[in-house]
Amino acid sequence: MTGIRAGSRAFILISITLPLLLVQLIMFKLGPNWSGTIPILYHRLCLRVLGVKIRVIGRPLAEGPCLVASNHVSWLDITVLGSLTELSFVAKKEVAGWPIFGLFAKLQRCLFVDRAKRTATAEFRENMRKRLDDGDRLVLFPEGTSSDGNRVLPFRSALMSAAEMPVSDMLGGAVRPIKVQPLSIAYTRLHGLPMGRQYRPYFAWYGDMEMAPHLWDVLKLGPCDVTIHIHETVTMEQIGNRKALARYCESKVKQGVLAALRGRPFEEIELKSMEEPDGAAA
Repeated sequence: MTGIRAGSRAFILISITLPLLLVQLIMFKLGPNWSGTIPILYHRLCLRVLGVKIRVIGRPLAEGPCLVASNHVSWLDITVLGSLTELSFVAKKEVAGWPIFGLFAKLQRCLFVDRAKRTATAEFRENMRKRLDDGDRLVLFPEGTSSDGNRVLPFRSALMSAAEMPVSDMLGGAVRPIKVQPLSIAYTRLHGLPMGRQYRPYFAWYGDMEMAPHLWDVLKLGPCDVTIHIHETVTMEQIGNRKALARYCESKVKQGVLAALRGRPFEEIELKSMEEPDGAAA
């Protein structure tokens, strides 16, 4: 039965993808103001087919230019977050060359960073500044890689340097600091029951896992719940420097993930208990 379920879902996803991909290509040619709606619709349809239910708690996503600092669990994160509102993602350069997924990333106006070349940093920062000046929300994954979904890896501060760049107000010409918004994403339930650490890696994509087998496993699995906790925005001026900003965002994201995995209110989670993210609830 799981094979039949996976095959049916794959067929529906292909039927959705091909026509919407063509429409998005046309919209993309017309310009960025035309290309933001189709990805949201596509991601929402994909989640419905996969049986993914999202619970959003906390603050709304900030309006206008913003850096969203999120933990990273799976390729499915892109679909989950992309279903919320118009977003673009900062991804490693290799993603641009992936079959199908690379094209999707380009059509969602992702920014690609070449981590192997230090000389590319200045150009990347300038491209990011232009996108923020245009009012874009950019999603960063400061861990630098994906995790097994049971914990949050240390946040790297390099990409946080983008928060040092002020953005221009296109209406009045004023300059204002960039808002940074921590966001926690956790895969919490499978078939309505707590997922637990033994099942979470079926959704998490990390290490040397291959994409195709992992995608097939997700297609075979039943409905799952994802909890997103959106935290309050801060600026570099409030925090001090990029390393302190990375630590601040990491702590907020850890608290949000741990609260979701344990099924407890965010306010009850203490940082000292971060080493055991599942606890008894999982």
